[in-house]
Amino acid sequence: MSLAQGGSGPPQANQTRAAIASYWQPRSATMLVLGAACGLPLLTISNALGLWLTDSSISMTEIGLFAYTLLPYSFKFVWAPLLDQVRLPLLHRLLGKRRSWMLVAQVGILLSFVGLCLSDPHTELVQVALFALLLGFCGASQDISVDAWRIEIAPAEEQGTMLGAYQLGYRLTALATAALAPYIAQLVSWRASLIFLGCLIFLGMAGALFARRPPERDASDEMRTAETRLHRFGSAGAAIGWFYGAVIAPFVDFFRTHRSMGLLILAMIGAYRLPDFIMGTVARPMYRQSFSLIEIGTMSGLIGVWVTIAGALIGGLVVFRFGIMRALLVGLIAVIAGNLCYAVLAASGHSTLMFAVAIGVENIAAGFAGTALLAYMSSLTSKAFTATQYALFSSFYALPGKLLGGLSGVLVDWFAGHRHIFESMVPSLSTLPDKVVGFVPFFVTTALAGLPALVLFLIVARRQVSRAPA
Repeated sequence: MSLAQGGSGPPQANQTRAAIASYWQPRSATMLVLGAACGLPLLTISNALGLWLTDSSISMTEIGLFAYTLLPYSFKFVWAPLLDQVRLPLLHRLLGKRRSWMLVAQVGILLSFVGLCLSDPHTELVQVALFALLLGFCGASQDISVDAWRIEIAPAEEQGTMLGAYQLGYRLTALATAALAPYIAQLVSWRASLIFLGCLIFLGMAGALFARRPPERDASDEMRTAETRLHRFGSAGAAIGWFYGAVIAPFVDFFRTHRSMGLLILAMIGAYRLPDFIMGTVARPMYRQSFSLIEIGTMSGLIGVWVTIAGALIGGLVVFRFGIMRALLVGLIAVIAGNLCYAVLAASGHSTLMFAVAIGVENIAAGFAGTALLAYMSSLTSKAFTATQYALFSSFYALPGKLLGGLSGVLVDWFAGHRHIFESMVPSLSTLPDKVVGFVPFFVTTALAGLPALVLFLIVARRQVSRAPA
């Protein structure tokens, strides 16, 4: 496979026209709504929660630790086999496997918002953390079913544009969490802002109810084979057979297909978005040091979200037109550049121009890279294990960043406490106040965190080329 190839599709002369036409499929509209629902839990925690805690005078270290409430997104492969194979009573008959699990997760998201609205960060910070953790768990569970639905409802050549629609919906939710939520918080209160965000999940419920039911395939063949081999154990053999088909077989299938390169693929997936995940927790607290909530909402929300949407849609077209691997390379380089722009922004203070530049570069990079990576992970899945395998890939893609992201506030505070080290290297840092100076070396560090992903990408791409038929 060449670097520009990502799979089969229409003849090259018609690819761009076909890519644009695929955005107008009814399933793309459904994907937009479900993408918005998927973005709500994660973006509420990463966008609105950080600002809410900052305005509640919570320390940067404690705010950084709230990144761990997103850890369910990194471990969802643990319970994905249940959502992949278990059929819910009554709901499965009415909605099918994927949509019924979507609806259950969305009810949990609604309950999480109710809990957050009734909690006070000043006196009930642990309670806030627990409801945020529940929100992360239910959001990750919703993702498992939505991702499986997307892969099963559309052909392989349309996965790039389906992900473009997904990212569009996701970023419209970013508009709500990054722009409207701060506006409502400043003009009314943070409680009113959380009530507004919580009500948005009803749109996701409507999307789950009206989505088409995809053809369903499970691991029944693998389970029957295991049960036959273990028949002498009776009911115990049946249980072991189910466990093998639901939990073990998806991983065996992946490594049987990719062999030793499977480990390199997982490592590359885990490192690809590392810069964004590490910096994401403290980005908005950094804005708050120099800008008002209205300025943050306008620049990061109203402007940044539309730039990210453009990046996501362009990413979908590039994947369709030029292939997944080339899109992955461009996206990774852009992510590294975006983090370097944040270092410059931190050193610039209240510079609206630099704020716009940093937001523009980082958001278009995030949208583009996100679409490319999700399309790549989708291309790796087997139809028999869609939810479990995709959950495995998306967990590896988020786990390293989430683990390190929880320490981001500690790292910023450490850099600020050792400012003399960095001032000796960059004398201009001596003019920055203590509350800002730690952000500059922090964002340079997050940019450098993208280099391992670049090396792993080149290794994986080269091996794929060497394995391609002549």
